[in-house]
Amino acid sequence: MLHVILYQPEIPPNTGNVIRLCANAGASLHLIRPLGFGLEHAKLRRAGLDYHEFVNLMAHDDLAACLERLQQPRVFAFTSHARLRYTETRFADGDALLFGRETSGLPETVLRTLPEARRLRLPMQPDNRSLNLSNAVAIAVYEAWRQLGFPGGT
Repeated sequence: MLHVILYQPEIPPNTGNVIRLCANAGASLHLIRPLGFGLEHAKLRRAGLDYHEFVNLMAHDDLAACLERLQQPRVFAFTSHARLRYTETRFADGDALLFGRETSGLPETVLRTLPEARRLRLPMQPDNRSLNLSNAVAIAVYEAWRQLGFPGGT
């Protein structure tokens, strides 16, 4: 199983979309506090539709607690500051895909904890800052799931 980690997400509909994505791709979802919304927020619930019951969703007080709970998986951080494209790595079952806040991405203190080979970027046109969080997560999850042979998928 893949693990998606959202580091201090701020926008409820993005997280709701990721809930639905994770349910459909068989990935677990981990949210790192503080969150910019409550887990009962109406826009979060609406964007996730009725998929909340089909995803393994956990909130953690910090990234270290999350990684400990997951028994220290390989972590791939997605950042526009990485050199390596997401298509230039091989994902494995149990990997964790880490995404930052919508407004500021992952803090440098988090990125520095990971080797450069575990920092990945999604290609974009020059001078563009970022993709929508839920779109970025979808691209990464489906590439990792594809590499694994879409286990459990129909």
